[in-house]
Order: sequence, then structure tokens, then C-alpha cells
Amino acid sequence: MTTPDHPVEHHVLNPATEELLATVPSTTADEVDAAVVRAAAAQRTWSALTPADRARLLRRFATAVDAEAEQLARLEVQEAGHTLGNARWEAANVRDLLDYAAGGVERLAGRQIPVHGGLDITLLEPLGVIGVIAPWNFPMPIAAWGLAPALAAGNAVLLKPAETTPLTALRLARLALDAGLPEHLLQVLPGAGDVTGNALVEHPGVAKIVFTGSTRIGKQIMAKCADRVKRLTLELGGKSPNIVFADADIEAAAAAAPMAFLDNAGQDCCARTRILVQRSVYDRFLELLGPAIESVVVGDPFDENTQMGPLISQAQLERVRSYVPEGTAALSGKAPEGPGFWFPPTVLTDVRPDSPVATQEVFGPVAVVLPFEDEADAVRLANATEYGLAGSIWTRDVGRALRVSQSVQAGNLSVNSHSSVRYWTPFGGCKQSGLGRELGPDALAAFTETKNVFISTEA
Repeated sequence: MTTPDHPVEHHVLNPATEELLATVPSTTADEVDAAVVRAAAAQRTWSALTPADRARLLRRFATAVDAEAEQLARLEVQEAGHTLGNARWEAANVRDLLDYAAGGVERLAGRQIPVHGGLDITLLEPLGVIGVIAPWNFPMPIAAWGLAPALAAGNAVLLKPAETTPLTALRLARLALDAGLPEHLLQVLPGAGDVTGNALVEHPGVAKIVFTGSTRIGKQIMAKCADRVKRLTLELGGKSPNIVFADADIEAAAAAAPMAFLDNAGQDCCARTRILVQRSVYDRFLELLGPAIESVVVGDPFDENTQMGPLISQAQLERVRSYVPEGTAALSGKAPEGPGFWFPPTVLTDVRPDSPVATQEVFGPVAVVLPFEDEADAVRLANATEYGLAGSIWTRDVGRALRVSQSVQAGNLSVNSHSSVRYWTPFGGCKQSGLGRELGPDALAAFTETKNVFISTEA
């Protein structure tokens, strides 16, 4: 039943201007139920196609996305506040991921296992209907991280986008139809998490949930899936370290540090918001970091020169402000005044390593710089958080890079770089940053059930 707390529609605002972009109807629990029935029927049609035909249709889907890449990017700028350059990368990532997943359809093979008295084989069979609950921080690519391999493995997908960013998801579903994918195979169900998302999680006809979002909500979803022993992939929060050793190229490390936590206005689970710097070069690093922070261009996301846009909403703006009391920033950039959810690039020093801003996910353009003494101290600080998603290590010593990589508790690490995501390599976290892996060569198998078949050859 719809109540004042569960509106029948959601207003989509442009976070850079606060202008109304669209009003999107919310999906009720009854409508989720009907969508599951439709998806199950479409899935049977889809999985009955030959692998070559499924691969061909997914490539046509990728081609359709490519043809509308610029329109999709501009829509992402409008609804999510991303810079135009970032949004273009995101549209291209959806295209590339569909192409990559299509290449795996005909390679999704089981095994033949030696046994006595017969032949033993394994079959990788689709799970059925998959629920993908996507976040607002990267609406297009993260939706594709779930839907592309799930479709390639022979499943149907019900995609619930975030309330604030449903527009690109709706457009992707239309492009899938235009490409020739069966009707109802990919359905987008906009709505609130506690109504639409909850109905997906609890529905017995949904075989698996893929969720990207906060650790708090991820734990709730995990508990509900446990009641039904439902499969689950979780990509949750992060508080990633950026470890700078004294033997590193300090100029390069300082120059790269700002966008390691300012990309997407810091609304990135992989943001390197804990900058750990060896004490002997701490002051020099801060001297270099100041001008780098001040030079970051914050403004109109459609301007080709802009490097950082707004936060997603007023609520997110207030959350970020709560972590930075007035007058506490050691380094700060500039942000526009007037309409829009703007917050300047901000760096804090002289904070306790166990303070909330140093241990909790701010999800905004805020970083702390903490000194460390030696390699062991760096690893201790890096691991002093409940999260374990990503991180960076800056050093010229290859042995140290390998030792620290093995010691830091994170699913994705980069040496002398801040790269975290490639669609052809695995992505995911440990500790309270998540469960399972997305992307990479094993992505399709995560949406299958392994069936073992023994055939007796004895007379």
C-alpha cells in the first residue's frame, strides 16, 4: 500500500542546478511480482537460444549503446552531476562490458572430470531471474556490471536503479529492446529501496541479488537473503588508503592524490580518502598537495574543463558538511555558490586516526592526511578500518610494493597508480566492503548453477 512515506512517483533533480528533470513512477510490490512472472517467461525463451544467437544479440545491444553514447552521457551528467568526460567514459564502459560479456557466452563451459566406471561432466546453467539493485553514484556502469554477465549467462534481469538516477537505466532497457532482446528480459523497476528493492530481495522467484550501496543496507539485504538461502553479491562501502612511502616519486604522488578522492565529487567507494604519508616526507607532500587541490576545477559538469561536479542531493551535502566543522580544513579548493549541491575539495590534517572522518565513509570530496613511521606502521594504519575495498601504494621499491600489497586488507590495490576498475579484471572487497567479485573472466559463472552429471559406461 502506498503511504505518504512511500510516494507513487519520484522527482529526478539536476544536482548542479536543482532543476526538475523528470517525474518517474515508483514500482509497487505487486508490480514487482508481475515483473518477476514476465521475466521468468522471457528467461526461458532467452536461455533456449543458441549461445551464438545470445552473443549476437548482446553485441547488437552494445552497438545500440555505442550509437547513443553521447546522449546517454549527457543524460548521466543531468541526473547524476558527473563531469561530461566521466559520463562519456561510463557510457563507453557499458558498451565495452556488453561486448566483453558477449564474448563469454560461447566460452561458458563446464568440465569433464575423470571418474571410475563412466563419464562425469559439469554443466553451468543459468539461475533464472536476477535482481540488480544499482546505486546513484555510478548509475550506468554499475548497472551494467550486473546485467551484462547475468544476461550473457542466460538469465533475465530486473534492474532497480536508485530513486535519484533512474533515467539512464530506463534508456538502456529501451536500447535492449531495440537491439532485439526478448521483451521483459531486462526490466527497469524504479522505486524506493524499502518498497521496490525489498520486494525484489524477498521475492521467491528472484534467484540472486546483486547490490551496490552502503554497508548498512547491504547487511539488511544479506539477512533477508539468508532466510531464503538466496545467492548474493555485495559491493559496499570503502575507506581506502593512499600510502606514500619516502622513496616514492613524491611529486607524482602529490599530483595524483587530489583526483584519487575527488573523482565524482568523492562519491566513490574506491576513493582514496585516507592519505598515509611517511613522516620524513610528510611536510614536503603537504607543500605539493596544497596547490594541486587549489587547481582542481569545480563547476558546470557540461564544461569540458571541469574536473569535479556537485554532490547528488541536499541530504548528501548535509552529510558531508557534518564531517567538516567550519574552520577545520587544512587545505581547500573552491566551489560554485548559488543553486546546486556544491562542496569544495577539502583536506584535513591533525586528526586522530580513529576519528569519524578518518574511519567512516564520508562519500564526499574530503580526505585526511595521516603520518606513519615505517612499513609496519603504514600497514597497521591502512588496515585500521572495517572496510577493505581498494587502495594505492606509492614506492620505487618493488619488493616493498609486493610486501605491502600482500599485507593490506583490500580487494583491489594499485602501485604508483589509483586505478581500481577494469571490466576484464575482478573487482570486489573484503571485510565489510562486500562479498563476491564482479567483472573479469569469471563474471558469467557467478550467475550460474553448477550441475554435476555422471554417465555410467559399465555394461
